[in-house]
Amino acid sequence: MAADAGQTQTLGQLGLSAQGGRDVAITGLAVDSRDVRDGFLFAAMPGTRVHGAEFIQYALRQGAVAVLTDAEGAKIAADDLADSDAAVVIAEDPRQALAYTASLWFGRQPRVMAAVTGTNGKTSVATFLRQIWMLVGREAVNLGTTGVEGSYSAPLMHTTPEPITLHRMLAEVTDEGVTHGAMEASSHGLAQRRLDGVVLKVGGFTNLTQDHLDYHHDFEEYFEAKAGLFTRVLPPDASAVINIDGLRGEDMAELAAERGLDVLTVGSHEEAELCILNRRYDADSQTIRFSFDGEVHQVQLNLIGGFQAENVLVAAGMAILSGEDPDEVFAALPALVTVHGRMELAARRANGAAVFVDYAHTPDAVATALKALRPHVMGRLIAVIGAGGDRDRTKRPLMGEAAAQNADVVFVTDDNPRSEDPAAIRQAVMLGCPEATEVADRAEAILRAVDALQPGDALLIAGKGHETGQIVGDTVFPFDDSEQASVAVSALDGRLP
Repeated sequence: MAADAGQTQTLGQLGLSAQGGRDVAITGLAVDSRDVRDGFLFAAMPGTRVHGAEFIQYALRQGAVAVLTDAEGAKIAADDLADSDAAVVIAEDPRQALAYTASLWFGRQPRVMAAVTGTNGKTSVATFLRQIWMLVGREAVNLGTTGVEGSYSAPLMHTTPEPITLHRMLAEVTDEGVTHGAMEASSHGLAQRRLDGVVLKVGGFTNLTQDHLDYHHDFEEYFEAKAGLFTRVLPPDASAVINIDGLRGEDMAELAAERGLDVLTVGSHEEAELCILNRRYDADSQTIRFSFDGEVHQVQLNLIGGFQAENVLVAAGMAILSGEDPDEVFAALPALVTVHGRMELAARRANGAAVFVDYAHTPDAVATALKALRPHVMGRLIAVIGAGGDRDRTKRPLMGEAAAQNADVVFVTDDNPRSEDPAAIRQAVMLGCPEATEVADRAEAILRAVDALQPGDALLIAGKGHETGQIVGDTVFPFDDSEQASVAVSALDGRLP
């Protein structure tokens, strides 16, 4: 991705120092050599498969006048750099250097920025925070898995975009009058320093369970990546909202406090400052009673699942610490609506049975989603699950186990098999739920699960949530779980979707 805003800045103005003290004029930034134009700085980053320095020769041919890389990259491209006039910037942490450079290049972001991390709930919290801000009169957006939403909308390719894309987008939304922005901070994005150039006012933490161990070496490294939001990215005068109910929540709160951040804890434990006291579940909603700053509040949420109450209160806490009045924040909560693909009511059969779609794609998320649905359901819980290819293989049988332990009927089907054999992935999932029904075709699995619904039952279709495609090999086929659920209900009940 390239950054060319019709401007010129020198390396020195961008906080960079080249070998030999050279200070050249830069007309744009790029991390893809194909995007380089005359006068650009090319950032050659280390990668998991190939070092970006392998493409320096192409960037130079395209007109790059400066290269940002690390010592390894400079060594890889030593001959190409020696034969050019390009200024060379060697950074110990080139990803972080690029983040700060992109921030200085664009120079604009919403006045109030917040970021939330955790294994599950990032999209919901960021979206709820944006909704709260808008309900109290702010121009706001959330950026992440579902793109840019709110007062300004645009697609995004990654949960946490690389710095050039991120800061271009922050500049664009600022130019459109947006004053408040909520971001999702993925473990990849934090580990790769993508957020380091963003000036944040508040950070949030939802929970931590097994995920992305195909990228992180172990669970501790995964935790440390998430913790980077509080130990490195947030400025010392910022605030943190931490859900302490789950694994490592108290550890995260302790790290945030050690950094000197103003910490607000959320949870059902009595020591939580934003404390859930009680809940009551209805078919399509829930009522929560909670305390804050010595006062008790009670609100109805038009949301399914107890975990959504925790997500809502993390978002509420972040809104309060961003400067909003607590009473106005709490008054806005009944108006919150669910995120597309996050415990979303997708269809309802003529007999009253409901079909929900959720993005749950980790063992804990599947278990949490099913447990959260249970109080809303009088009959059986039916689940459709799968697992993605080219991702953490160790969680596949755990996915099946989570479904078997928390659902009454389970269908195992394909998710996004990518380059792997779909049958092998399904068999790995089935190890955890041998009594499940295996149906390779996802549309057929959804149809059969919907057909099994009796009065009082509910179906959870887990794994893909908001996604509108299924990745098989290198091809993305159109596929939307919500749409398929609606089609299945219509076909079985003989009515138009």
